[in-house]
Amino acid sequence: RALFYWVVAILALGTWFYARFEHWRALDAFYFTITTLTTVGYGDFAPKTDVGKIFTVFYIFVGLGLISSFVILMGEKSGLIKMSSKKSEDTEEKES
Repeated sequence: RALFYWVVAILALGTWFYARFEHWRALDAFYFTITTLTTVGYGDFAPKTDVGKIFTVFYIFVGLGLISSFVILMGEKSGLIKMSSKKSEDTEEKES
């Protein structure tokens, strides 16, 4: 649950920042945050200011980790992704 709130916060931060400093509409700023953090990056929007470019570099490092963790967690919870743990592999080796 906490991870969900962190994802919402990072998306809200990016949307606010790009709307405020790049002077984009809120929808365009939100769209850019999603396409950036999911690594889609269509290229139709890009920061023009130096502060926007610097923010984007750090935003990607922090946000990409959060988004990736969230997607993996949702995949595990839905059963679409099954993560094998080292512990279960060790147990299987001992049994054989």
